[in-house]
Amino acid sequence: MEVRQIDVPDTDVIQVGEGPDLLLMHTLLAERSVFDRALPDLATRFRVTVPNLPGYGTTPPLDNPKPSVRDYADRIAGIMDAAGLSDQTSVLGNGAGGFMCVSLAINHGDRFGKLILADTGPAFPEAAKAPLRFLADKVEADGMESVLDAAMLRMFPEGYIAENPGIIAERKAALATCNPKAFAATARALANVEMADEIGGIKNETLVMIGLDDQTTPPALSYALHEGIPGAQLVEIPDCGHCPQIQARETFVETVVGFFA
Repeated sequence: MEVRQIDVPDTDVIQVGEGPDLLLMHTLLAERSVFDRALPDLATRFRVTVPNLPGYGTTPPLDNPKPSVRDYADRIAGIMDAAGLSDQTSVLGNGAGGFMCVSLAINHGDRFGKLILADTGPAFPEAAKAPLRFLADKVEADGMESVLDAAMLRMFPEGYIAENPGIIAERKAALATCNPKAFAATARALANVEMADEIGGIKNETLVMIGLDDQTTPPALSYALHEGIPGAQLVEIPDCGHCPQIQARETFVETVVGFFA
């Protein structure tokens, strides 16, 4: 699989494969390598574009120190334009990337085709906002290393963590490279977002994917998307946490190919 770095201003972006365009947006708790296990299979069917969000990899943070999820969605639309992605591009967002892609559909829905939202939602309930704000405060005070264990518990069920130390070490090392201020800004943007009243206007054909053991964006948030987006389809993945592209790779790939192909 040939990995190509493409030229997009102020964004670290790779492409793999050939075929219809597919854009993947990663979670708060990982950079773009979170999709690496799925890329070889996806690259046989699609031209896959995978950016690093602001503050991840070599992508610089947004200039705005207090960005909104809409600001990230606008950046994604700009990435699509700069990368030459068509208005039929399929889009998948996981976690924070999914929240951004909800906003992308609300505000730039004519810019792309089908949409998969994996373990995301329209807004966090009040009780779920506190952990995001805690993570933001913690990384600003003590750096990324101080939240790595907590991040793993939010990404994966405890049993999976115990049984897969190599994957956990890999994910910790990847997340440790994130810019702490950018991570904090993204976490606060997620805590502040409220899109429940807007998702009914989404016209993109949408599939909602839920890891039923997700501790970061509990299934209730994904069910709210399924109920609120007209015609949305639903795929539930038992015994899976926040990142099905790692923990349930085969199901993830089959779902993506079946919906987008």
